[in-house]
Amino acid sequence: MTGSKSEIRFSLNLFEPDEKGKHENPSDSVTFSASLDPVRTWRFARTLGLTSVWVALSVLIENEQRMIGEHYSMRLRQYPSLFVLALLCFLGSRSVAISQVPSGSESDNGNLANVVRLGEAIVNKTTTHSMSKNYVGNSLNCTSCHLKNGRHPSAGTFLGTATAYPAWSPREKRVITLEDRVLNCFMRSCNGTRPPLGSEVSVAVTSYITSLSEGMPVMMNAKRPVGPGAIKQLPVKSEQANVSRGASLYASRCADCHRDNGQGDKDNPPVWGERSYNDGAGLSSVDGLAAWLKVSMPLDETDLSNEEALDIAAYINSHKRPHFELNEHLPGAERLGEYNASAAK
Repeated sequence: MTGSKSEIRFSLNLFEPDEKGKHENPSDSVTFSASLDPVRTWRFARTLGLTSVWVALSVLIENEQRMIGEHYSMRLRQYPSLFVLALLCFLGSRSVAISQVPSGSESDNGNLANVVRLGEAIVNKTTTHSMSKNYVGNSLNCTSCHLKNGRHPSAGTFLGTATAYPAWSPREKRVITLEDRVLNCFMRSCNGTRPPLGSEVSVAVTSYITSLSEGMPVMMNAKRPVGPGAIKQLPVKSEQANVSRGASLYASRCADCHRDNGQGDKDNPPVWGERSYNDGAGLSSVDGLAAWLKVSMPLDETDLSNEEALDIAAYINSHKRPHFELNEHLPGAERLGEYNASAAK
């Protein structure tokens, strides 16, 4: 079975009976294809369930059998392949639906869709967008870490992330919302100021991230504030890292884009120094950065071994970067909303 957002194709082998009535060898195959709208397909499957998909496919196959001729028969009921096919159709429609932006006809004059698109624009151009630039203190956009605006399936993905919230945060020692998590990133990864709770920039970014979880079941995370696609830690520990080996690897695998001095260029972000993430960000941990590098870098050629990713992470984080002091990144009390996580550092 193969498929895309616009078409699903599948093939079935046909068996011609021998003179004894047995079906020995496949004599032909038939390929069916159909152009499907992914959002409508998902909603149909979600409403009617797998039973409806089974019925629809059964009718289609029965009609095809009649057209081909009675001398062919298919051993459909002897194998569970049709059920598997129905399941794949169901899951396939589910996977493409989560990346859809609601259209104007599905919201109040397109207002929700407009806010979702605004959120993606801010994620893509955080440092220069008029709504977010005043809250950013370095040269990192959200998409610098959450690749492809968070649509990358493994590199800081936003796909399914909203389903994990509200979630328990060990750092804040409280339950936080997705909006809290977004605003904390402005303080840490962007080394900036926390935007006001409920502000346009906050709502837009949160709306965009939430749109990438549309149709997925909510599974609030009681352990930490991450979604189901969170990057997994590598089976190597930071104590095993070799900084000098990391320096050599950085020179051969990273410096072309991020430069020998780590300051990057207009297309690639700085990885250390005043224009990079501060030491309160998640990537300031060698273990955290190594896990991210493993699934993200080099772009389109993610072939680092666990040990190489760890060594490069140790080398990058051996350089100076801004120090995080919480009070320096909070807005004035009149714009703070309620931030009752005094235990956070």
